[in-house]
Amino acid sequence: MGAREMAISLDGVRDKNLMLLKKLNTVLFPVRYNDKYYADALASGEFTRLAYYNDICVGSVACRIEKKEGGELRVYIMTLGVLAPYRRLGIGKKLLNHIMDLSAKQGIPEIYMHVQTNNNDAIAFYKKFGFEIKETIKNYYAKNISPPDCYVLSKSIPAPQK
Repeated sequence: MGAREMAISLDGVRDKNLMLLKKLNTVLFPVRYNDKYYADALASGEFTRLAYYNDICVGSVACRIEKKEGGELRVYIMTLGVLAPYRRLGIGKKLLNHIMDLSAKQGIPEIYMHVQTNNNDAIAFYKKFGFEIKETIKNYYAKNISPPDCYVLSKSIPAPQK
């Protein structure tokens, strides 16, 4: 492991540090998240993580575990973000790899998320990990967010080899 990776650590989100997730979201995203988002984030356990760089909280991933109609589970990445000065240090990669590894271990075959159509950095980031644009949803976001459209990005997670 390089020195940079050693400086990155992940921690769970609990009631006592939930305010860190709320603060990050306020800075990172144009959306204001409601209590249901935070309840889902807490309920997902290991699928929601704070990222620390040299012991400073600089990023997070928050997921929701969903059941599809056939009963099959899938992971929805509600948010994944890293503060701008800390991007390109491997923090987002570590967060996403954590979610993909956890999904594989738990036999969850799909991960997906919504990404604003003009967020080219995020789209390129997810494509590097094998996510594909599956559809475009018009007017997904609130009226005050421009553009209001999003892509649905999805990735199949292979079952672990026995």
